[in-house]
Amino acid sequence: MEFGLSEDQIMLQETVRRFVAEEVPLDLIRKVADGDEAAIIRLETDLGALGLDGLLVTEADGGSGLGVLDALLVQECFGYGIVPARFLSNSVAAYALRDTGSALVNGIATGETRFGIALNDFTSRRDGSGLLIHDDTVAGSTLMAMDVRGATHMLCLANDAIHTGEPGAAEPVKTIDRTRAFSKLGLASIDKGIQIKDVDRVFAVACVLMAADTLGAAQCMLDKAVAYAAERQQFGRVIGSFQAVKHLCAEMAAKLEPARALLWHAAHAIDVEDEEALAMAFLAKAHISEVGTFIARTSTEVHGGMGFTDLVGLHYWFKRIGVNRQVMGSPMGLRELAARQQGLVA
Repeated sequence: MEFGLSEDQIMLQETVRRFVAEEVPLDLIRKVADGDEAAIIRLETDLGALGLDGLLVTEADGGSGLGVLDALLVQECFGYGIVPARFLSNSVAAYALRDTGSALVNGIATGETRFGIALNDFTSRRDGSGLLIHDDTVAGSTLMAMDVRGATHMLCLANDAIHTGEPGAAEPVKTIDRTRAFSKLGLASIDKGIQIKDVDRVFAVACVLMAADTLGAAQCMLDKAVAYAAERQQFGRVIGSFQAVKHLCAEMAAKLEPARALLWHAAHAIDVEDEEALAMAFLAKAHISEVGTFIARTSTEVHGGMGFTDLVGLHYWFKRIGVNRQVMGSPMGLRELAARQQGLVA
């Protein structure tokens, strides 16, 4: 059986990849990482003009009506360019709200509704953290909330269910990845009329898209290592001609390609509602997190001392992969979830 992308999917990914290459250079990422408000606003405006946030919104609600695999391809491009886009949060929210009849879904497609997400408590929760709802009152706070800045709504886990609501008090949470902002967040209110079903499936979509971000970042680090090895010279020869360096690059490629196939399969399984979809999504995120870590380390080794300089900027991809490994669940936690889905543990 041949499993490949359609012409439309290839065109979609090429379009987004071209936009990232032309409009989101490393210098712009540096400004975003330094907190340059003008650069952040410019990037948000340019990304909004692409009209990608409605990808998972049905055509009846004003969106494109595409699937999780299509959203994965877009997020991979954003990961390749370490673009701090709200696309992931809006896509997860659009998937969660798809059967609720909420007007928020159309707002995602038009850009009027901007979502942040806080689903990290699904797999692990620190003592004293987490949101609780009692008598329609929201108490507590959740850690590692994404895309809170500028968000009109949040998608959060509370009382073991997913809720939407207006963001409340937020304080920054520092991570090594300065290209994105994370927050400790409370909710000001919840939308009582919205009932979100399939909590596990919504979290699985979030895992798949986070894994796609890691996949893109890892592919970029591999490409940078190969390009550097082809031009950097030592002892009168390019270092790419040395067998040791060849093996490092070949091992990175050999680990990454099967990981891409695993992730495509997980996304497709969600789209067709395969019974193994959730387990595959959790396993894909866990596996790609570890592959990404290996590639981040190995690519830096290929670059030698230059890999640690801001001139090359490799550390932005390295740190993106490192944070992605933990957000939405660590590899160990996700493998436990997959085992539960398969009935292997109680």
